[in-house]
Amino acid sequence: FLFSPAFYDAVDPVDFEGFLMTRLNNLDSELAQELGDFPEDDLDIVFTPKECRTLQPAMPEDGVELDSHVRDCVQTYIREWLIAGPRPVPALPEEASRTTLASSDFDLRSLQPDPRLENLLRHVSAEEFERQNEEARRTNRHAELLALYPSVDEEDAVEIRPVPDRPNEHLGNRILVKLQTLKFDIEIEPLFACIALYDIKERKKISENFHCDLNPDSLRGFLRSHTPSIDLSTQARSAVFSVTYPSSDIYLVIKIEKVLQQGEIGDCAEPYMVLKESEAGKTKEKIEKLKAQAESFCQRLGKYRMPFAWIPIGLANFFNLSTLEREIPEAEGLNGRKGSTSDKRATLLQARRLSERSLSSEDSYPVSNFKRISLTLNTFFKQEGDRLSDEDLFKFLADFKRSSSLQRRIKTLPGTLKLEISPAPENLGYCLTPELLPVKPFPENRNRPHKEILEFPIREVYVPHTIYRNLLYVYPQRLNFANRPASARNITIKIQFMCGEDPSCQTFAYMSPDFYEEVKIKLPAKLTEKHHLLFTFYHISCQPKQGASVETLLGYSWLPILLNDRLQTGHYCLPVALDKLPVHYSIHSPEKVPSQTPPIKWVEGHKGVFNVEVQAVSSVHTQDNHLEKFFTLCHSLESQVTFPIRLMDQKITEATLEHELKLSIICLNSSRLEPLVLFLHLVLDKLFQLAVQPMVIAGQTANFSQFAFESVVAIVNSLHNSKDLSKDQHGRNCLLASYVYYVFRLPDPQREVVKAGNIGSRYYTFGRTSAVSVGSKLLQSRVISCSNPDIAVTPTATDEEVKNIIGKKSVSCVRLRHSIEGFAFLTCLTLLFLTFKFCSCLHFHEELALQMVVSTGMVRESVFKYAWFFFELLVRFDSYVHNIEKQDNPRRSRFSDRFKDDITTIVSVVTSEIAALLVKPQKENEQAEKINISLAFFLYDLLSLMDRGFVFNLIKHYCNQLSNKLSSLSTLISMRLEFLRILCSHEHYLNLNLFFMTSMSAPASPSPSLSSQNSSSCSSFQDQKIAGMFDLSAEYRQQHFLTGLLFTELAAALDADSEGISKVQKKAVSAILSLLSSHDLDPRCSKKEVKIKIAALYLPLVGIILDSLPQLHDFTSKTFLGKGRTGNPEEEQESTGAINQNVALAIAGNQFNLRSSGTSLLSLPYRQSATLGPDTTRNLLICFLWIMKNADQNLIQKWIADLPSMQLNRILDLLFICVSCFEYKVNKVSTQVLQKSRDVKARLEEALLRGEGARGEMMKRCRIPAGTSHPSPPMSFEKISRGSGLNENLRWRKEQTHWRQANERQDKTKAELDQEALISGNLATEANLIILDMQENIIQVGNGRVTECRDNLLGGVLKVLVNSLGCDQSTTYLTHCFATLRALIAKFGDFLFEEEVEQCADLCQRVLHHCSSSIDITRTQACATLYLLMRYSFSSTSNFARVKMQVTMSLASLVGKSPEFNEEFLRRSLRTILAYAEEDADMQATPFPIQVEELLCNLNSILSDTVKMREFQEDPEMLMDLMYRIAKGYQTSPDLRLTWLQNMAEKHTKRKCYTEAAMCLVHAAALVAEYLSMLEDRNYLPVGSVSFQNISSNVLEESAVSDDVLSPDEDGICSGRYFSESGLVGLLEQAAELFSTGGLYETVNEVYKIVIPILEAHRDFRKLTLTHSKLQKAFDSIINKGQKRMFGTYFRVGFYGSKFGDLDEQEFVYKEPAITKLPEISHRLEGFYGQCFGEDAVEVIKDSAPVDKRKLDPNKAYIQITFVEPYFDEYEMKDRVTYFEKNFNLCRFMYTTPFTMDGRPRGELSEQYKRNTILTTMHAFPYIKTRINVIQKEEFILTPIEVAIEDMRKKTQELTAATNQEPPDAKMLQMVLQGSVGATVNQGPLEVAQVFLAEIPADPKLYRHHNKLRLCFKEFIMRCGEAVEKNKRLITADQREYQLELRKNYGKLKENLRPMIERKIPELYKPVVKVHSTRYS
Repeated sequence: FLFSPAFYDAVDPVDFEGFLMTRLNNLDSELAQELGDFPEDDLDIVFTPKECRTLQPAMPEDGVELDSHVRDCVQTYIREWLIAGPRPVPALPEEASRTTLASSDFDLRSLQPDPRLENLLRHVSAEEFERQNEEARRTNRHAELLALYPSVDEEDAVEIRPVPDRPNEHLGNRILVKLQTLKFDIEIEPLFACIALYDIKERKKISENFHCDLNPDSLRGFLRSHTPSIDLSTQARSAVFSVTYPSSDIYLVIKIEKVLQQGEIGDCAEPYMVLKESEAGKTKEKIEKLKAQAESFCQRLGKYRMPFAWIPIGLANFFNLSTLEREIPEAEGLNGRKGSTSDKRATLLQARRLSERSLSSEDSYPVSNFKRISLTLNTFFKQEGDRLSDEDLFKFLADFKRSSSLQRRIKTLPGTLKLEISPAPENLGYCLTPELLPVKPFPENRNRPHKEILEFPIREVYVPHTIYRNLLYVYPQRLNFANRPASARNITIKIQFMCGEDPSCQTFAYMSPDFYEEVKIKLPAKLTEKHHLLFTFYHISCQPKQGASVETLLGYSWLPILLNDRLQTGHYCLPVALDKLPVHYSIHSPEKVPSQTPPIKWVEGHKGVFNVEVQAVSSVHTQDNHLEKFFTLCHSLESQVTFPIRLMDQKITEATLEHELKLSIICLNSSRLEPLVLFLHLVLDKLFQLAVQPMVIAGQTANFSQFAFESVVAIVNSLHNSKDLSKDQHGRNCLLASYVYYVFRLPDPQREVVKAGNIGSRYYTFGRTSAVSVGSKLLQSRVISCSNPDIAVTPTATDEEVKNIIGKKSVSCVRLRHSIEGFAFLTCLTLLFLTFKFCSCLHFHEELALQMVVSTGMVRESVFKYAWFFFELLVRFDSYVHNIEKQDNPRRSRFSDRFKDDITTIVSVVTSEIAALLVKPQKENEQAEKINISLAFFLYDLLSLMDRGFVFNLIKHYCNQLSNKLSSLSTLISMRLEFLRILCSHEHYLNLNLFFMTSMSAPASPSPSLSSQNSSSCSSFQDQKIAGMFDLSAEYRQQHFLTGLLFTELAAALDADSEGISKVQKKAVSAILSLLSSHDLDPRCSKKEVKIKIAALYLPLVGIILDSLPQLHDFTSKTFLGKGRTGNPEEEQESTGAINQNVALAIAGNQFNLRSSGTSLLSLPYRQSATLGPDTTRNLLICFLWIMKNADQNLIQKWIADLPSMQLNRILDLLFICVSCFEYKVNKVSTQVLQKSRDVKARLEEALLRGEGARGEMMKRCRIPAGTSHPSPPMSFEKISRGSGLNENLRWRKEQTHWRQANERQDKTKAELDQEALISGNLATEANLIILDMQENIIQVGNGRVTECRDNLLGGVLKVLVNSLGCDQSTTYLTHCFATLRALIAKFGDFLFEEEVEQCADLCQRVLHHCSSSIDITRTQACATLYLLMRYSFSSTSNFARVKMQVTMSLASLVGKSPEFNEEFLRRSLRTILAYAEEDADMQATPFPIQVEELLCNLNSILSDTVKMREFQEDPEMLMDLMYRIAKGYQTSPDLRLTWLQNMAEKHTKRKCYTEAAMCLVHAAALVAEYLSMLEDRNYLPVGSVSFQNISSNVLEESAVSDDVLSPDEDGICSGRYFSESGLVGLLEQAAELFSTGGLYETVNEVYKIVIPILEAHRDFRKLTLTHSKLQKAFDSIINKGQKRMFGTYFRVGFYGSKFGDLDEQEFVYKEPAITKLPEISHRLEGFYGQCFGEDAVEVIKDSAPVDKRKLDPNKAYIQITFVEPYFDEYEMKDRVTYFEKNFNLCRFMYTTPFTMDGRPRGELSEQYKRNTILTTMHAFPYIKTRINVIQKEEFILTPIEVAIEDMRKKTQELTAATNQEPPDAKMLQMVLQGSVGATVNQGPLEVAQVFLAEIPADPKLYRHHNKLRLCFKEFIMRCGEAVEKNKRLITADQREYQLELRKNYGKLKENLRPMIERKIPELYKPVVKVHSTRYS
């Protein structure tokens, strides 16, 4: 189809309800019923008890009448959750029959020939053969294809509406602290620990106190008189602290207190610092005396305490674990010893270090992963008497954190504190809450409980209250008696909470008037004005005086708990009265007490002298003015109150109540966020109550709907906008989401203050008629006061209807009650009350919808921005109504038309809002997406409640409205896709799409009048109708509405090419894939007939996929090596498939690329570039396979039969891509399973597959529930255990992982990895079997077509089959694939051998590859197929020669490249084929068996070479030699030689020897050229290998052996695809690429000289353009790189010693990469041979002198390595001008060995000889291998004077070169000059002259040498002069002195040399003088 706007618009949907009413009876109602029968009770209402942590929920004390606010709070905290949602689908029981297993018996008899296929040689008709194959394929198939497919990316899964977390009590990171020991060096009195957490950065105490008594019984006895009974909670020694905001600044501070005694703290601590229990004598006596004193103090003052010591512990490390484990043991070591000061310091340092660890960001919250840690602390800080306050403590802690200086300023006490800190376990048994309630589990028999300690978080915690808590904390801080009497030294406070009943009191004593105690009080639920705190101050006398009491009263103060009915908290400074307080004192605050008689005496004249702080932690008292006011006014409406009421400092009369309430509703949002969140549930409940409930105030009905609604909107807005509150992935505020989901319920009608008469008409008083358009409705509703019931309007007919409903209800109530037994709260209500309840319900959603429609301005903006919240509220009301009341009503009449109008308006407005946002910048797009998703969920919910036709129309309007307003196609499709994806995830999606109607029975119009018929009677359909089922027609889109829309989006996405479309395409495909997956996982869809119907629904998808074929990702191209594809689309387009493929395959190194197809996709000439990514393509293809698997196979066959050939070819192309796409990917297997070699693995698997063992394993696995993991059999790279026979457990666990992808985790266990491998293996098997089924269908069709058309189809089928054999496959698939192949060979053998030569060659190779498989089933099948191939090729026509050739070449290729190939199994297969030939009775009379035997012998010999190659796998040179030898052996078999040359090229490329790889391809091309020139004489073709001489002189070895040996016309010879002009060009182009990579650009030119004439002859101008551009690149490179190129470095390597075998005494020249140093090659060879013979057995000879074999150790292997340089004669140098020419085509090399006559290598100048050795190699470098044998060796010995001549010549050349260099290089010149004339080295040339030229030699033979040297010096000194002059011109100003120095040195050298240079040998010149004169005359 073509994309057009008309096509893209949504069609009118079918009138769903009407259609069902008229048609359901005669439709396939059985099917509809099975899928849920359009359930009316689609939604379930569930009351779930709220989980409570404690055994009993926290409740106010019994017997107290609560005020309404407290009652509401408590009610909110204890009522159960109300959850409404889709009714869960009952899961079908798993039937036993569905877990059938593959039970094939694997009969492995022996290692003789493998078992043969019994019926292979029987005569069976082709039809019977095909029937048997099909039957076998149909058994043991996996029912659900997509259960094996990994789930789609979660980012696309918008349809998952996350279930919000249940509202729970807030608990931070919980730490369990256990105190084990508290001891000091002397034990003389009881001590008490008090623990709390402090945050020093925030300077805040962040937990309440935990008091702990660790005294032994002996000391505890001292206090017996003061503790008559002991409460369980006080015995706790372990506490659970909670930290919401962990940081490195949190310290656990342990304070130690003791019983009050006489003296300062310092005096009391003294004994602890100086005495030790262990010491005897006087010390012991002192201790006893102290003990006695302590006992008397305890008896007298046992209830008073004094501070003593403290110790801080930093908790930073518990929130960051990186360094913890390393340091803790060290800390324990430090604390293990007692005593010395260094110990103390170490302990302090360690405690500080623990506290200093930084808190890294990712570890801010994971307290759970720290380990249990035991600490032993040996040093306590002594408490300073004047520093008791928290302020002082924070200063100490800050110093402590900074440095250890604290201990120098504060005295320390030795002692031991042992404690254990660990994360608190989830369910810590035997624990008490801060209110001392037992937490579950709470076993009875334990002795010491744990205690939860209440946290005071440093910042706001936004978690709504869910439990009743009402605690007050009092902190007395300071008493400032300026002129206190001397007797008031030890002051104690008694704090009493007074309510006129028995006071509860606590008593504490202090030495000074600074206090740091914390008093915790549980507040009563009902507080009155009489409640107050009373503080009584006493002086404690420590010395016992006769008759005097311990306590002396000092005064009183008090604090009223309530002020204006609000709880008083904060800091207070209270006056203290000295006398007894008057009556009724508590009504006033102490500052404002009215004057009394007698007057009260005050300390300091009524000044504030007592500082106290009061804090409340309460879930009843809001501590926020706005909330307080709102709740108070609400309750004044609900309960009987007397007016005026007092609120803070204002009085409210009944008249002003309405105004004040409205004001308080408006101001709600002004309250602080934290209290608003804490009381959120109650606030929202109250607002919703007000929204629907008209109140009667002062006789008038007041309406608060609009105010309440706007307040809700404002709250929703501020919650969403707060950065501190979390949102889910759809942007929904989590607090609101959980409120709607769990807490919200319809407002409680019990409180309605309404007269029955008003009920019916409430909603209808809004002056609206249904005819008014949406716009005017909005206008009107703004004018009319919102929902005002006082505006009278004539009741419409609908009002009557409502009254009728109410009237009827009383009759039906009894029946109704039975239907809702689950709702206990309803059963006890009266019938009348039920009536009222329903009415209020009826109006709720209507009221809300109305308010949404009529809202304006900012309110409206927020409503639609956070529409999800209001949508979910609307649906919650609907569901409630629906469940209770509307079950009997048809959907159409469930809701009033006006409500529907409102819904339509809302949807329309929201859609406009989305479109408007999408046009804005990116930030708004996210907002639009979220609104879009919430709208989709809303309509999703409405589908369960309302008329579905109505909802479909809303969807249609949405789609059309959006497409009218958006210009960006990708955005539009993306939005509509997400929207549809949510709707399609509906529980009854299939029913909503009328899937049980085939397209033949679709209603033609919204009001159907067709008789329908069942789709299973396909046979009666006309052919065009079948084709129509695969099209996305308007009729289809109308009837299958949602699916139609989804397909429209997909088609539009695939058709579009706008920017960013690929993401959208991926989304569209994922949406459809997730739908299909859901059908596969849905137990309701498991029946085959249901699956067929569902597949029929998706048939148009097939058409869409076929249309998008050119855009699919091509998985087949992945196997070509990177170098070959230039990535230039032009290049690929213009060439025919064959050349392109040839180039690609030339890269891969031979014509049989194991993994790529032989030809390109035939029917895709227009294929340019894939627009879909691999993942999207894969997802789309699996959808295609799913439909093909599940659709009615008769239908598919008929459809295929009617398709034109072009379309069939497209299907084959699609299948071809599918094969490569669903190949089994080996890397899924866990590393442990990947054994060292794949053969080992394969054997392992073979054992697993054998008979019962494997079945037993499988059966065991079936019985294990899906959740448990079980090791599965390891995978072979090629096979998987009987793929299809796995049970239901074998699937991606989508239902368990929800939408989080299981396969993305990195840390999987081995069992999980193996399970994944098994699943993906099964997927590969099933996918390929579906492809095979399709191919069989096409073969059937091919039978009936005309020959040409049939041949075309068969070629396509064969191509797909060959491709599938080249991919990793399971044994199951291979068995069926080989069976299909054999049927194909039997039926169409002639066609295959004649027409499909190349395919046949590929087939041979693939089959042979499987013959070497380690799995016997596969080998058996492969052998049978190969034998059949030979047999038919022999009997059909005389094609056997060709098949023989192809098999031989296949084997050569296989052994050359496949590393997994196993020679032992291949030999076994060869024997099996031989056995077939011997047993084949029909063929015995023919020469066939003998020819087969010959062929097998030939193959065997190739295998032998291969085994040798295996041995040298690690020695690249030896391996190449061997491959070279094999290739040479095939000199007479060009095809095979070509194959081996390509094998070598591939090996070279892998080793990055690109030049050698290129040479292999040049040789291959020369070979092809030879045979082409023998076939036909074309002048543009090369004449043969002679034409290649310029590329390499070695190529001549490819010239054909004489014509009589081989003729290219002989059958089977030169039949490979390379023996063609395109093949030749392909090889040469690839060689040129490799030469270019190797830097030999000049050779690229020579290669193209051969290519260009061929291209010109073919008029292939595109290719010529490309070629010339490549040539230009090559020439540019020569110009730019020139001398900078690096060619090879050469070494002579000699091998000596019998250990080397054939190599002994052989010499080679090795070519190594450029700039390889001698030690590198030496190290490499020594290492390699060291591994072969043992390190001790290999020795490298360091010098290059001739080796005397007699002197060598026969048990050792010797390698001599020498650096050699290319050697050229002087005449050669004329032709070798450039740097390249001096490094190319080299076959002579030279190395020099210095020696002296007495055996030393070096000596004096006069005795220094030199040996020059010239080596000649068999071939010239570069060659097709990197080492070449040395065939000739020449030696020249130079005498000392000749050595001197050579040295001087070299020096002179260097000088000349440096002087004449252009551009000049001053540095270089100066370096050479320095070496020639510099003062430091002029001994060099001068010394040479003095040794050899000082005197004329005695021996006349040396005259000429003497003269030569003299002339050398003459030239040398001349060149030196030139160089000095040149340098003068180059130097800078600062080098003048240097130049003068050089000149001076030069002058000296010239002077010294002059006499020697001028002295000529007269004998040399005498006879020649005359001649000279004549010559020059």
